[in-house]
Amino acid sequence: MIDLRTLREDPDRLRASQRARGEDDSIVDTLLDLDERHRSALTSFESLRAEQKSMGKSVSKAQGEEKAALLQRAKDLAAQVKAAEAESEKLSAALDEVLQTVPNVVEEGAPPGGEDDYVVLETYGEPREFDFEPKDHLELGEALGAIDMERGAKVSGSRFFFLKGVGARLQLGLLNMAMQQAIEAGFTPMITPVLVKPETMQGTGFHVAHDKEIYRLPEDDLYLVGTSEVSLAGYHSQEILPADDLPLRYAGWSSCFRREAGSYGKDTRGIIRVHQFDKVEMFSYVRPEDAHEEHLRLLAWEKEMLTKIEVPYRIIDTAAGDLGMSAARKFDCEAWIPTQGRYRELTSTSNCTEFQARRLAVRFRDKDGKPRHLATLNGTLATTRWIVAILENHQQADGSVVVPEALRPYVGLDVLAPSK
Repeated sequence: MIDLRTLREDPDRLRASQRARGEDDSIVDTLLDLDERHRSALTSFESLRAEQKSMGKSVSKAQGEEKAALLQRAKDLAAQVKAAEAESEKLSAALDEVLQTVPNVVEEGAPPGGEDDYVVLETYGEPREFDFEPKDHLELGEALGAIDMERGAKVSGSRFFFLKGVGARLQLGLLNMAMQQAIEAGFTPMITPVLVKPETMQGTGFHVAHDKEIYRLPEDDLYLVGTSEVSLAGYHSQEILPADDLPLRYAGWSSCFRREAGSYGKDTRGIIRVHQFDKVEMFSYVRPEDAHEEHLRLLAWEKEMLTKIEVPYRIIDTAAGDLGMSAARKFDCEAWIPTQGRYRELTSTSNCTEFQARRLAVRFRDKDGKPRHLATLNGTLATTRWIVAILENHQQADGSVVVPEALRPYVGLDVLAPSK
């Protein structure tokens, strides 16, 4: 959540952030009013409680009529303390409820606007010119015996699939290559839980009550993650980390689950938009002052992985209205998909500043020994969707697919040949 102290000192910063996101900036005045009333009620409660404690000492020393009067005053004061405490708690709850709905403050430099208002920062490689009619990833995958959507739907419903044979080897190779790169960069490899408690999901910045993308198991009050970011963000919740341990970097491998509500008719063909996929996710805990540079490092590691699969791609600076709840800034890497004639997202990396750490109570001790909230960042290093870009960009006229050179040791094949 946002920092109330920063809000008090510079409310116009949050107003500008809200406008950049296309959100109502009147929420700032609501927060300031609730904050002021809560602090006033808390001061009143603490003053009355201090008087109550002092009164107790006076009663023990008094006698006769004086003691009777003091006892009556103590009784009245107790009622006032109780009422003041209730009012303070009521306002605290109201303030927290509103705070939970306010997205992170957008980083300076992020483009304003909605989904289509991104800014292209860099473009790498040129789209390949085919001397034959290229096939899409599903046609290629079926001919290779790599993707089986029909039986996936039979077993689990629409937007589920089987990866088999070279398809399974391709995904395992991709994720293993990503994990190896992460390890070499100093990340700790993690196999993360895919079911989390509501407070972990909520703390990461996902609205469990309103987010239609999230799968829920109501009997257990658990949620399936859409990214291992959730599990990794909650890993150090309610902890104070030693400053000397920072930065802490984890690479989480998990299956991910998304309902894709509201996307009916969009990308229903193949494995671009599905309910279950696998992913390797980078996650960093750093000092707040180091977050911007860490964000650029995560982006550089994503670019390193994309270079290894030898596909044209571009980097976009995501507009404020498309950042999501927790991100202050987000860069997407999009690969060229030949049969669609456009770039599609393969990775993203987000700087969540102190937003998630405040919600999850993750702190470190500064040089003065004072606990401070740290910053969290995340970035995708490889995911199932990468198979789409690899198959389409590296296909040959005979239906075979050349495996990118860096990936070959992990897949165990140089070429994926159509099954007979």
